[in-house]
Amino acid sequence: MPTDLPNLLTISRIAAIPVMVAFAAIGAPWADMAACIVFAAAGITDYFDGKIARDRGVTSSFGRMLDPIADKLLVGAALMMLVGLDRLSHAALYPSIVIMLREIAVSGLREYLAELRVGLPVTRLAKWKTGFQMGAVGTLLAGDTGARTIGLGFLPISLIGEAGLWVAAVLTLATGWDYLQAGLNHAGQADAAATAAASPGETAARP
Repeated sequence: MPTDLPNLLTISRIAAIPVMVAFAAIGAPWADMAACIVFAAAGITDYFDGKIARDRGVTSSFGRMLDPIADKLLVGAALMMLVGLDRLSHAALYPSIVIMLREIAVSGLREYLAELRVGLPVTRLAKWKTGFQMGAVGTLLAGDTGARTIGLGFLPISLIGEAGLWVAAVLTLATGWDYLQAGLNHAGQADAAATAAASPGETAARP
């Protein structure tokens, strides 16, 4: 049910997006740090909604549908804000593009496999990808200016965030390739089954 705690946490992740965007748009150091905190808090719910659902045995189709959507909306909104506010270097645009394209591709793949009643399991590598991605984006939202508000101005925060974004992009390509192979295998099996089912009819129709 949508009112279960895990689903409420997932919904809160979506609700956090306009708050994060509003803080990032202000452009003040304290607002940059606030955007980072909101993003981090929303990212943490991604761990707890799944854990609580498994521990309590309250997994639902609604949660399975909305959870990956919430993640993609959160990360996509954050990356677009960073690009739009010129908070990323030109080099960091490339891993951002890779991440966004992978999310779109995997979403399309999941939609296709759903028609075949096949699910894509979340691998351990995909979890690492999510961890690096969330950490990198959150760090970039804070940036060097936000870091100064908590006494970390001596660290190259933006550089650290961009390095994490590159790591996330590499992991994104690896997990995306795994998912693509799984999708191609299922598609091949579905085509083979359809061909086999059609063959007897074709044979019978011949004189």
